[in-house]
Amino acid sequence: MQETAIERVRKANSIPELMDGAVAAYSDLVAFQNYSNSLSFGDMGRYTDALAAFLQTEMGVGKGTKVALMAPNCLAHPCVTLAILKCGAIQVSVNPMYTPDELQHQLIDSEAEVILIFSGSIASFARIRDVVGVKKVVVIHLGDCGQVALPSPPVPDGFDDFVLLSDALKKGATLPFTPVAVTRDDLALLQYTGGTTGPSKGAMLTHGNLLANLDQFHDVFAGITEEGEEIIVTALPLYHIFALTGNFLFYASFGGTNILITNPRDMDQFIGAIRNARFTRINGVNTLYAGMMLHPEFAKIDFSRLKLALGGGTATLQVVSDKWQAATGKPILEAYGLSETSPALTVSKPDGREFTGTIGYAVKQSEIRIVDENDVELPDGEPGELICRGPQVTQGYYKRPEANAEAFTKDKFFRTGDIAIRDDQGRYKIVDRKKDMVIVSGFNVYPNDVEQTASRCSGIQECACIGIPDEVTGEAVKLFVVRKPGTSVGKDEIIAFCREHLAAYKIPKQIAFIDEVPKSAVGKMLRRELRGK
Repeated sequence: MQETAIERVRKANSIPELMDGAVAAYSDLVAFQNYSNSLSFGDMGRYTDALAAFLQTEMGVGKGTKVALMAPNCLAHPCVTLAILKCGAIQVSVNPMYTPDELQHQLIDSEAEVILIFSGSIASFARIRDVVGVKKVVVIHLGDCGQVALPSPPVPDGFDDFVLLSDALKKGATLPFTPVAVTRDDLALLQYTGGTTGPSKGAMLTHGNLLANLDQFHDVFAGITEEGEEIIVTALPLYHIFALTGNFLFYASFGGTNILITNPRDMDQFIGAIRNARFTRINGVNTLYAGMMLHPEFAKIDFSRLKLALGGGTATLQVVSDKWQAATGKPILEAYGLSETSPALTVSKPDGREFTGTIGYAVKQSEIRIVDENDVELPDGEPGELICRGPQVTQGYYKRPEANAEAFTKDKFFRTGDIAIRDDQGRYKIVDRKKDMVIVSGFNVYPNDVEQTASRCSGIQECACIGIPDEVTGEAVKLFVVRKPGTSVGKDEIIAFCREHLAAYKIPKQIAFIDEVPKSAVGKMLRRELRGK
């Protein structure tokens, strides 16, 4: 009798071992689609093996080598990840849109020795190549691992001493590979935090962390999962832990298909790619769902097989979920996690029929506490910092002993920095980031609360709240507003709306109109960029 997907997850000692099992079980099924190209599980396995042999033999990649991967969503991305891990190396996931300064910090901090890089990102890397420790370079083009070539930026003039991925795959197919013993205790990823509160840090995630989280995903979604039948829209970037674990690894583990969207900001191409795909699931962030629904072709998307729309990364707005449910028949159900938790920590029940505003329940084997500033556990309904412990939680940040001392309690609970409450049903709700909280006359004001309310005001497309100094109240609320196209909602109208729906101390004292709210690459609001404006 053939092993089930969940049996393979629980038995595997490493991610490559798990994926080898998936390749054997689903060889002829499509694992990934991107533009006009597709990649079967069998071909994914062959490309992975060829690249692993090349990296090991030609580039000296072995147990513990730090290898950076800097690419957008493309067919090569999962093959590169699996090849790195098969060598026993540690993947350093890099945002392909990083500036030279951001890239320099991450490559030096991670001690990366090799980089596999998208041709369109080379300009940034070229400027800092001489000051980082990266010695070997492999260049990725969008069409690599696919049937047809795709338009991809050329390698800049003057950039040399590199190997094309296509050539590496050809040569690797002729080379031997020496198997590497990889265990659950071995590091798989240095997953860098988004840097929303300072320089990004590399969360150390083991194969065991990732396998535990996959087990937890399977436990939550067992009731709606059909092996070899699910199709997931992957518009979130694979260099982010949400998509890496929650889309790529999870769906590949049971023979699902990932539709990889290279540039979700190109909404015409994005909608065209999924319009007739008859996908069964989609993972996204609030801005992605909102952006999709603004597109004139949104109503033509085939949602007939949709089982689940999962929201994460940042708070999903009630108005966005309501509009999504009216159009698709399914609410956006929220989950919560961090780079440091592989990522899933809480997930809403997949059979939910309405938006709850909560992030659901703790996944199995996870301990969550809501505590005060002295780490004393608080009763249900009381806001405090969410701290957690479980098999998916990082062992700490790479080379950051001081940060690690601050990040964990004495009994090894990880401090998330998020303020949350637990309701009487055991569900959790994120109130806000601890560092974003505004204190007005001694009252705590959570920006998410103000933003959720103000976003319901007619004429507001998006908004962001911060605290500003105030001589009388200590701090006051300032609201940045993006108007809906063609509207002219004014400050008085917004304040009147807030006065009707918010306590007096939460009402914005200042309102500023802006063209867009600054966000990270995955749609997280960057409030720090609004401070001082």
